[in-house]
Amino acid sequence: MTPAASAAGQRAVVAFDAFKGSLTAAEACAAAGRGIRSVVPDADVLLVPMADGGEGSLDALLARGGEEIVTATVDAIGRPARARWALEGTHAIIELAQAAGLPQVEDAPLQPLAASTAGLGPVVLAALDRGADELTLLLGGSATSDGGAGLLTALGARLTDASGLPVQAGGGGLGAIAHLDPAGFDPRALAATWRFVTDVDAPLTGPRGAAAVFGPQKGASAAEVAALDAALERFARVGAAALGIDAAAIADVPGAGAAGGVASVLRALTGGEIVAGGDWFAELAGLDEALAGAAMVLTGEGRFDTQSAGGKVVSVVHAAAQRHRVPLCVLAGSVDAAAARAMGVPAFSLAAGPATLTELQRDAAGLLEAAAASVARLALR
Repeated sequence: MTPAASAAGQRAVVAFDAFKGSLTAAEACAAAGRGIRSVVPDADVLLVPMADGGEGSLDALLARGGEEIVTATVDAIGRPARARWALEGTHAIIELAQAAGLPQVEDAPLQPLAASTAGLGPVVLAALDRGADELTLLLGGSATSDGGAGLLTALGARLTDASGLPVQAGGGGLGAIAHLDPAGFDPRALAATWRFVTDVDAPLTGPRGAAAVFGPQKGASAAEVAALDAALERFARVGAAALGIDAAAIADVPGAGAAGGVASVLRALTGGEIVAGGDWFAELAGLDEALAGAAMVLTGEGRFDTQSAGGKVVSVVHAAAQRHRVPLCVLAGSVDAAAARAMGVPAFSLAAGPATLTELQRDAAGLLEAAAASVARLALR
């Protein structure tokens, strides 16, 4: 423990992910920061909102600054929608879930074979019209399994069947694809630097692929999963033939299966890169710089469990804290004790006693503030 006399001026880093359904990453960091300052008013509290490429990532980025823009488009099943995105200079940051997200279509019957990424097209075109030459796609929360075919088509590529007719929208339509012609692809998009940010390393196809792993949560039955997997495999072969590369260079790339395969053919066409979301956000947010010389770091998310160790925000912050030898504590809505032991970190649930999910979400800010104060009282005094 640090003596009370030296508490003033000590640096405490607060680096939370969003608490789904209750707090954005920025709101979570602000609540924890208030808790620390309530105990140590003179502490140097650095708020570092974090994300991993999933839902809520755009909000974490906008908390740093940048211009928020709203573009009229359609959702994954073709209904009118409005998509928010960010522009920092000539760098456009687009969250896939804003135009092809699962939360947008949960009020309607899921359409796993027909859901399309076409709605991303107007957003990317709007970014290009604003002069963007760097495009970052945040690939979380997708409702689609179309391999990014809808977006490719919206940007000018032609996807046709053996008769030369356009294939039907959605992953199901890719079962009939015979040709991909990229000649009409928007030259501005082709010249841009593309980045695909994801928190998964799934390949496009196979037992760990887009359809097998994520298809069921998008409403796909076992038969539909098999059909989608076969369609995506066909899409990879056709795309590879059009680009003069091996199909494995599309289908087997780690992360190619993220968001229903958006970073597969499109990545190969544009020469873009797939990056691990948590690491990318940490670098962008300056997490290592913030931790240098810090006395403690608080991190957390809505649920801390075994998945938290696989490239999620908590694991990224933990690794950075270890590099800088900064004590870390996890605060989460719920905590899997086995996961905390496996990671070797102290982790505490926000609930002081029995509570429903609704109660935890409603009171999340106050509970997080109180929990952060309790940790700071021990660590900084």
